[in-house]
Amino acid sequence: MSSVKQNKRVLGVWMCTALVLGNMIGSGVFLLPASLAPYGGISLIGWAITSAGAICLALVFARLAAIIPKEGGPYAYIHEGFGDFAGFWIAWGYWIALWAGNAALAVAAASYLQVFIPAVGGSNLFAGAAAILLVWIVTLINLNGAKSSGVVAVVTTIIKLVPLAAVTIFGFIHMNTDNLVFNPESKPVMSSVAATMALTLWAFLGLESASVPAGNVQNPEKTIPRATVIGTLLAAGLYMLSTIALMGLMPAHALASSPAPFADAARLLWGDWAYYAVGGGAIIACFGALNGWCLMQGHIPAAAAKDRLFPKAFSRHNAKGVPSFGLVLSSSLVTVLLALKYAGGDGGVKIFEFVILLATATTLLPYAFCAMALLAVMLQRRKQFSARDWIAPLAFSSVGFLYSLWAIYGSGAEVVMWGIILLLLGLPVYVWQIKERADAQ
Repeated sequence: MSSVKQNKRVLGVWMCTALVLGNMIGSGVFLLPASLAPYGGISLIGWAITSAGAICLALVFARLAAIIPKEGGPYAYIHEGFGDFAGFWIAWGYWIALWAGNAALAVAAASYLQVFIPAVGGSNLFAGAAAILLVWIVTLINLNGAKSSGVVAVVTTIIKLVPLAAVTIFGFIHMNTDNLVFNPESKPVMSSVAATMALTLWAFLGLESASVPAGNVQNPEKTIPRATVIGTLLAAGLYMLSTIALMGLMPAHALASSPAPFADAARLLWGDWAYYAVGGGAIIACFGALNGWCLMQGHIPAAAAKDRLFPKAFSRHNAKGVPSFGLVLSSSLVTVLLALKYAGGDGGVKIFEFVILLATATTLLPYAFCAMALLAVMLQRRKQFSARDWIAPLAFSSVGFLYSLWAIYGSGAEVVMWGIILLLLGLPVYVWQIKERADAQ
């Protein structure tokens, strides 16, 4: 029995750090510069505030993982701190955020695919088909087990960092400071900061990734906190520097209209060959992030099903120990979302912005709950902690909570409305689960 348990724990520090970094550095850093270009230098304020908030949230997750090294990440922590209903509601919202976010990653990958296949950029049919195909490729990889997903995470993270670092470094060397405009479209500053915070937070979603498959992690009490903090700090530094580099290289109007900003920046620096090289790196980056998020979309509902808060079907695992039902159902929902959005005729960047804001809004609620869940769990176990143990958790939990609330505001009324509707749709499911538990007694 012990050997089986040991073999199950295949994710070490490097794989977990790659999972965190790989899930964050995906479509966000490669496509967001186009979304942020209309805000100019204001977006750097958004990046700075988001980075500080994300680091505080990373510290929250690191402390929670040390106290509660259970599979399920945010769901497990909120369930422990606030009970069954809060646990279910957050698991439901977080699960929606995962598969909605995977749709955005697939959109970003398809957008960069036009670097090699121009027809993808001129046809919603081709772009939609390419995005859906990528979703099912990573689904098959994840169905093959956690180790396969971990290996892909390490390889794709290494590959994606090379072009990012090269464009960022040489972008600083060759930048035109005249392109760095604080507010190119004279937008209201406060609302612009809030909007850029909501957009940039998308690039940090995934900072909790190492905590979700805790059952597959070696020494989770130490590995998960280390991977979470290291991955978030590395991502924050790269995001800020790369955004400045691209804004310095390209005029705001050109950057805003670019479907593949990093590839276009590489072409300016080194010519056509670099355009294709960085375009390929961006596709690999999105593929790697999609792989990591695909891993998570099966584990969250499986953890809730184990506690009898989600339908029992979600707890089904295949021979590789993968929660296959939740994984396949989630990818099917991603497919439906992609088909509906591409059929609507929206451009890739517009689709990307809507879906990431929807995924962000439904993820921010679990983040806010986790910030308070840390304090709730510590109160429940107050005998384990001295007065001094409370100082740091109070600080970063408070900042993380307030930041999450502010970022929800920045998501906009329409996105918040859809997020609330999706969350409320979970209530009948919870009532059904109450009925199932009552019938089983």
